[in-house]
Amino acid sequence: MGKVRELPALGKKQVASNQLVTVGDLEDFKTELLLSIKHLLSEQRQPTGKKWLKTYEVKQLLGISPGTLQTLRNNGTLPFSKIGGIIYYNQEDIDRLLMDRQRKFLYNERNKRRA
Repeated sequence: MGKVRELPALGKKQVASNQLVTVGDLEDFKTELLLSIKHLLSEQRQPTGKKWLKTYEVKQLLGISPGTLQTLRNNGTLPFSKIGGIIYYNQEDIDRLLMDRQRKFLYNERNKRRA
């Protein structure tokens, strides 16, 4: 008889190298795989970040300099709240800014191709 190996997705079931895998085994594997994927996707949808970010976090997230962040605050592009000398930015405002810039970029790119 051949070596026995464990199939990770099937949990405790073991299959010998010379043993055939049945349709039922494949269906069990499919079910467990789909459940695992669904679980991973649901974890990804849950907000893992904070609602409010400090200046250093926003600079790091967007990859921008302090001066650029100051400009975004000054011209009203990125709303903020200031409490006791600490500036906070709402994560939803940052996401909205990124989505808005992406839409403008995609719109401009489409128009360039048509011209």
